Amino acid sequence: MNRQGYLYTPFYCEENVWHLSRQSEFQAYDRKVAVISNDRRSCALWNQRACISAAQPIFWDYHVVLLFKKETWQVYDLDTLLEKPTSVSQYIKNTFKKEPVPEPFLPVFRVIEGDEFVSVFSSDRSHMLTVDGKWQAPPPPWPAIVRNDQSNLMDLIDMRKASFGTVMNLTRFESTFSETE
Repeated sequence: MNRQGYLYTPFYCEENVWHLSRQSEFQAYDRKVAVISNDRRSCALWNQRACISAAQPIFWDYHVVLLFKKETWQVYDLDTLLEKPTSVSQYIKNTFKKEPVPEPFLPVFRVIEGDEFVSVFSSDRSHMLTVDGKWQAPPPPWPAIVRNDQSNLMDLIDMRKASFGTVMNLTRFESTFSETE
């Protein structure tokens, strides 16, 4: 599997994963969506397409990936340079643990059931507008995913806020979804 054949727009991972989670090939599996952020909204991730070099991380304010269980938990990240899909343990090792990361830049995960994410996610894309109303990155060609004229993306990213799913640190995320290899 690769990213070809799926709806994809760079810098709109939440919408990419919303569409990916709805794909029929994933429907047969237990699916979860992981929203990745932290209090600083600055998480170090390696092996992302947007990284300047393979040796350096990119610092995302948030990132969103699909987890699905096909014998073991797999990660499907449309922005990774790693194999798609990859095991959770390999994803963690190569995305978050390439080098020691200072505590403020460690990821926190909000894990939401796949069907729940599909039914509740809402974004008007306003977070991608600059103060003068210009796009930070061109928006996807499909319509924004908005429910009840409200966006809840910022609530999902704010790990201190009560919202959908379960919030967990990297250690808990790894112990919950990784298989011993």
